[in-house]
Amino acid sequence: MMEQDVLAIVMAAGKGTRMKSKKSKLVHKIYGKEIIRRAVENVKRAGIKEVITVVGYQKEQIQEVLADSVRYAVQEEQLGTGHAVMQAAQLLEGRKGKVLVLNGDHPIMRPETLKKLVDVANARGESATILTMVHDDILPYGKIIHDRDGGIQEIIEHKDCTVEQQQYIKEVNLGMYCFDIEELLKALKELKNDNAQKEYYLTDVIKIMYDKGLRTGSIVVSDNAEVLGVNDRMDLQVLTKALQLRINTEHMKNGVTIEDINNTYIYDDVEIGIDTVIHPNTTIKSGVVIGEDCEIGPNAYIREGCRLSNKVKIGSFVEIKKAIIGEGAKVPHLSYMGDCEIGAKTNIGCGTITCNYDGFNKSKTIIGEHSFIGSNTNLVAPVTLGKNTFVAAGSTITDDVPDDSLAIARQRQTNKEGWNKK
Repeated sequence: MMEQDVLAIVMAAGKGTRMKSKKSKLVHKIYGKEIIRRAVENVKRAGIKEVITVVGYQKEQIQEVLADSVRYAVQEEQLGTGHAVMQAAQLLEGRKGKVLVLNGDHPIMRPETLKKLVDVANARGESATILTMVHDDILPYGKIIHDRDGGIQEIIEHKDCTVEQQQYIKEVNLGMYCFDIEELLKALKELKNDNAQKEYYLTDVIKIMYDKGLRTGSIVVSDNAEVLGVNDRMDLQVLTKALQLRINTEHMKNGVTIEDINNTYIYDDVEIGIDTVIHPNTTIKSGVVIGEDCEIGPNAYIREGCRLSNKVKIGSFVEIKKAIIGEGAKVPHLSYMGDCEIGAKTNIGCGTITCNYDGFNKSKTIIGEHSFIGSNTNLVAPVTLGKNTFVAAGSTITDDVPDDSLAIARQRQTNKEGWNKK
């Protein structure tokens, strides 16, 4: 059997006026990543390499974020979801296989869920497979109408439902679909906008396909939180919290102790070894790697580019950035260590700072293993301290320090007796 295409269309043309922002709602960030970037990355992590993004309102902002990672279709007028997909139709011509259609404002979809949607559609031989949610509350979503065999006859918009349908039909449409490409292109040509809003609804495609005798069906999402969308800043907060709890829970399942799951902020793509303890109010940015048996926080800020070996301690009110820290090293409290390498078993005293920026360039500090840096020390980069070095408290180090040396860089104390009486 010849391998078929799997593509995705991400709809990102809407205005998002409820966000009350000068920016497109899709470029607002959750855990450091734009909403639209998250939506596209989730698709690609599901194994779908080719993504078409339908842009319109403030399209330049979307294109600046996604650059050339996707192809673009433009919806100049927002005339409904069906109309949005119509704008991408020419990019689907001549293709065979499946196309996933979803909204760009659903940023925390699990890639596994998207992959399952495509896999089920293929396994069942369905021309349209819809991701749905079952919920006991009456939600303003379209209701799924099944036939006796489980096929979907149509989707009735919430406002068009009878009272009985609103009360008793619990399965609702989430606006995420997997279509056969060829059948979708045919159905789009039959879409009409003979409704009060004069819009083309993608949901009408389902009825068109069903009436032709094509197979249609649904799969119910297992975690309702992942299908939440963003309309306003409260939604943004709800999704941020949902992602926070998901990430923290996964780390705990993998052997990490997180003392306060609600006040620990671990971004995506962070690796943490077993038996590491994370204290409250700690933030760990994307791409950080932390070894086993470490102790982090409280109130620590670990930024991008950090690599921590086993048994490292990063204490309270410490910020590190692009730091490579050797096994058993300690930065216990009140320090900034940026653009640096710290050797194994080295201790960084309270109030130590790497002065890594001169106003024009970032420079590096290297500290050898088994060294001791006294409190309130400034390390003016670029500077290298050798192994087993000792820096006296209160020093400002501007020159390299050889192995096994004591470095003192402070003026001799002078007392002026009686001076303060004046």
